[in-house]
Amino acid sequence: MKEARFDLSGKVAIVTGGGRGIGRAIALGLASAGASVVVCSRTPSEIASVAEEIRRMGCRSLAIPVDLTDTEQREHLVAETVREFGRIDILVNNAARSYLRSLLELREDGWDKVFDTNLKAVWLLSRGVASRMIEQKSGRIINITTVGAERAEPGMAAYEASKAGLKALTRSMAREWAQHGINVNAVGPGLTRTDFSKPIWSNPKLADQLAARIPKGRLAEPEEIVGAVLFLASDAADYITGQSLYVDGGSLT
Repeated sequence: MKEARFDLSGKVAIVTGGGRGIGRAIALGLASAGASVVVCSRTPSEIASVAEEIRRMGCRSLAIPVDLTDTEQREHLVAETVREFGRIDILVNNAARSYLRSLLELREDGWDKVFDTNLKAVWLLSRGVASRMIEQKSGRIINITTVGAERAEPGMAAYEASKAGLKALTRSMAREWAQHGINVNAVGPGLTRTDFSKPIWSNPKLADQLAARIPKGRLAEPEEIVGAVLFLASDAADYITGQSLYVDGGSLT
């Protein structure tokens, strides 16, 4: 039996970047708590697989391919979710992109692509979803940031700067939308073993060096990020907004 305060039955969630890694784990985690889940990313085959897995769990799910930097596709995502489920209760802004480049090597268009996806698209999608949540007088928006929003690593400047901006945007959205019953928070994973971070952890020597800097002594697995998202999406977090919760094995301590 689910603990009532963490039960998401009857809730409708959108998870961006939900085809693999942390996004996939979050989508499955929300479904395990009873939510209907719209899974979206730019890769149709991946999100179709996740949506089917959710349906096998006994929950409703929809896979919607979307490029979040495209206005029409963002608007279609929101409209199709409302058409299919009638409401939007939870938005998890997980989709992100990055280039492992030093500041001297990173091209200007690379910087722009990172910010367009990691920050601008989050603002625009959240704005569209918030307008629906305002009508409902309730909602949860959860932005996936990173420990890099607090600490710099070589070669990650554009990604980390965009996520630091997302942390600030989280606070601003929380401040403006609290009056409408919308809570906005962020979850910041530490280094997690996903395809996204594979260029880093696939080097055994580098992975060992990084793990040695983490008090828990290892990298995170995608499933270990899910609990924080479920908490912030649930009634247990009713009075929490504008906060960033780091799931990092103690690496920021």
